[in-house]
Amino acid sequence: MFNKEIECMPVKKLKELQLERLKWSIRHAFDNVPFYKKKFEAAGFHPDQFKDFDDMQRIPFLTKQDMRDNYPYGLFAVPLNKIVRVHASSGTTGNATVIGHTKNDLNVFSELVARSLSSYGVTGDDIIQVAYGYGLFTGGLGLHYGSERLGALTVPMSGGNTPRQLMFIKDFGVTVFGSTPSYALNIADFIEKNMPDFKMESTKLRIGVFGAEPWTEGMRSEIERRLKIDAYDIYGLSELMGPGVSYECKNKSGLHLGEDNFYAEIINPDTGELLPEGERGEIVYTSLTKEALPVIRYRSRDITRLFRDGCSCGRTLIKMDRVTGRSDDMLIIRGVNVFPSQIESVLMKFEGIEPHYQIIVDRKGPLDDIEVMVEVNERLFSDEIKVMNDLSKNISNHFKSSLGISAKITLVEPQTIPRSEGKSARVIDKRKI
Repeated sequence: MFNKEIECMPVKKLKELQLERLKWSIRHAFDNVPFYKKKFEAAGFHPDQFKDFDDMQRIPFLTKQDMRDNYPYGLFAVPLNKIVRVHASSGTTGNATVIGHTKNDLNVFSELVARSLSSYGVTGDDIIQVAYGYGLFTGGLGLHYGSERLGALTVPMSGGNTPRQLMFIKDFGVTVFGSTPSYALNIADFIEKNMPDFKMESTKLRIGVFGAEPWTEGMRSEIERRLKIDAYDIYGLSELMGPGVSYECKNKSGLHLGEDNFYAEIINPDTGELLPEGERGEIVYTSLTKEALPVIRYRSRDITRLFRDGCSCGRTLIKMDRVTGRSDDMLIIRGVNVFPSQIESVLMKFEGIEPHYQIIVDRKGPLDDIEVMVEVNERLFSDEIKVMNDLSKNISNHFKSSLGISAKITLVEPQTIPRSEGKSARVIDKRKI
């Protein structure tokens, strides 16, 4: 265990620590971020009024849009000369959400990832290949610095180039591999189609660290069977930190949340009402130690539940279930966040396309597939098949280049997509059926 004192702290003492740190974090935000001061005062709340956990409900929520509206540095609570790194979202639906870190913030980040790795059985003797993307995305650098914090040999491979990934796994004696779960399955597919003589049993790989997208127990079983490894879940969100916010242990029975650094609540996503422990709803986070950008009651939109089950691993930290979905309309397709509005913006760039479309998301085996059915006008529909095929390929290429996803584009005749007098059913997510 990486930090037994914290991870096995008696719950009563842990709650006392959380309360003390909540008071500091709320005051830190109020005193140093004009946005929070204005928002708290508008809600009739002052940090002096915060006495216990029940008072959290008096504090207004922070949303993704709030973070976009304060682009780039509007939520920073320290001067820029105290910021040593920034991460950011892609900004494809508007301004990017920019997250700053002080040296201490990064120390906390790397410790939490090191705790995660340790909980899977990783030690300083391991060799860890990081196949998450590097750059403004938190996954690659997050796992990288956590691996180094643990003292492991770290291979900063980043994503893609599957033949090279496999070459390094074998030649470097890699024992731990980190990526999205869908990329792990892509590797398995690649081996079967292109390298049938490559046997995972002949490598030293034993543990997979997978996150950045929702995945099921069925996908875990598939990964473990095909890659001959133990597959573990790691969870995070860039607005809060990155990977390591919560993590599984050897029992694979829920993810332990880093309660010494984050306070979590579950709310009804429709009403904002606080739900009791054990009930499923939207998880809301408050940072307890973040210096650069304190996050106070951030609505993650992730649907899960929180529970304590006296885990036999000895950790007393509260657990969260795997995230089962989103309370907004964002789709996560093979690790890529996509909104229907982004899809619409791509479609509307093409001449002859009508503003009527339907997005169908399905899971073919363990992987997600997306099909976009879109109406074309009468003139285009009556044109030759080659013109239609070329347009379909053109749109598909734009999806790949601008959104980072592969989609099947089906062009249909006018009046094919169902109409509605109310809100259009733009998305059919068969993964939830």
